[in-house]
Amino acid sequence: MAGLYYEEFFVGQIFQHPIRRTVTEADNVFFTAMTHNPAQLHLDEEYGKKTEFGARIVNSLFTLGLMIGISVGETTLAPASASVGGGGGRSASGLFVGDSGGGEPGGRNWRDPRSRPANGIVLFAHRAFNQRGEMVAVCKRSALMLKKTATA
Repeated sequence: MAGLYYEEFFVGQIFQHPIRRTVTEADNVFFTAMTHNPAQLHLDEEYGKKTEFGARIVNSLFTLGLMIGISVGETTLAPASASVGGGGGRSASGLFVGDSGGGEPGGRNWRDPRSRPANGIVLFAHRAFNQRGEMVAVCKRSALMLKKTATA
C-alpha cells in the first residue's frame, strides 16, 4: 500500500508496519556527526556506562526520524500533499546500538481546512518499540492529505 487518501483514515486506526531496522554503530556516529551533536552520551562509551542508561544511547532525533520514516509507506507516501506539523516527540527509553526498532502510528484525529477543500489534515500519534517490545519513542505528526474526491 502506498499511502492512503484522507477519507481512508479513521480515528483509532493502527498500522502494524512490517519494516524493522537494526541500529548500527555507523548510524549513531554518522547521524551524531552530521547534526553537530557532540554529546558524550552518544559518542563516549565510558561516559555512557556512568549514566542511568549504562551505555551510549542513540541520538533521539535519529530514533524519532526512524520511527516516522518506517511509517511513510503505509501512511503518507502518496497522496500526501505536505507535512504540516509535528511535536511532542520524546524518547521513552531510547534505542541503543544493536537494537531493532519498529513503529506503530495510529490515526488520531482529522479536520477539513477551509482554505484547502481538496485536502484534509490527519493527526498521527506514532509509537516506536525495540525488539523486546519496549516503547522507545513517541511523537505526534500532522499531514495534509489529498481527498479521493479531489482526484475524481
